[in-house]
Amino acid sequence: MKLFAVVVVVYALLATPSFAANVGFEEVKIDNGAEPPLTVGIWYPTDAAAVGQTIGSDTETVARDAPVAGRGLPLIVISHGGGGWYDSHYDTAVALAHAGFVAAAVSHAGDTFDDQSRVMQLWRRPVQLHRLVDYMLDEWADHQHLDKARIGAFGFSNGGFTVLVMIGGVPNLSDIAPYCQAHPDHDLCTALHDAGVDPGLAAAVPVDAWVPDPRIKAAVVAAPAFGFAFGRAGLSGVRVPVQLWRAANDRHQPDPYYEAEVRADLPRPPEYHVVPNAGHYDFLPPCNAHLARKMPALCDSLPGFDRAAFHEQFNGDVVDFFRTALR
Repeated sequence: MKLFAVVVVVYALLATPSFAANVGFEEVKIDNGAEPPLTVGIWYPTDAAAVGQTIGSDTETVARDAPVAGRGLPLIVISHGGGGWYDSHYDTAVALAHAGFVAAAVSHAGDTFDDQSRVMQLWRRPVQLHRLVDYMLDEWADHQHLDKARIGAFGFSNGGFTVLVMIGGVPNLSDIAPYCQAHPDHDLCTALHDAGVDPGLAAAVPVDAWVPDPRIKAAVVAAPAFGFAFGRAGLSGVRVPVQLWRAANDRHQPDPYYEAEVRADLPRPPEYHVVPNAGHYDFLPPCNAHLARKMPALCDSLPGFDRAAFHEQFNGDVVDFFRTALR
């Protein structure tokens, strides 16, 4: 009986994420075949001293290129929204690293703030996230610290679409044209029109575009773009736990065509959160003064909505979900 108790305690310790004093950070370039390398940010537990570091336009308290603390660490890969970059969800990545996870985010080439050349070629995004998982598990200098059996994915907006594909979703992009004919005033459709993109882009999709990644065992999806394009048949292959988020005042992706359709069509009910008074971009971290002046559309919340307070709760809920789903 005593031996059994010892075994249980040892197993529990091995299955629990390590808690380090601080967060380490590094930026890497990873090979992407015939295309230019992808840029990736990686946050992880460390016992090294952390100080304020400028990353992009943000200041983060991290230890650059510090040693990784812990073994058997779960991995979360992050997919940003359209026009973002790897640092778009840095506060969530930092929260995950503080909780004993390794968080790795890729800048999706062709759909970043400084490169919109392939913004609607959605089929490129899952390929890039697959590449990130490959790199982290096999090529990252500290890959021996990871538990290859515990991998999750986080995605927002276009990144939410990407993550749904990674966990088995198969979208039908031919649904976009009739959607925009019926809702020409919706932001998605006006954005396509303003960018000169033909809503009938389904003809350009490669036949092998929507390939799932069975290594991903759980997913957090916030405000997924093109939710209406999946349908019940398109989501029938999703078998992993999902935490799904909707902003109640999302004017960019209005209810019920996005999260509501995904929620209704997932074969396994997700853990579902609706954030009162929140807008689409409230899933991004609170803006500093410089970004607020430069891009007010991303930074201005509705009166009475405290984005900083929301992110404290949001990041805690994301950590708790992954901690349970990947135990």
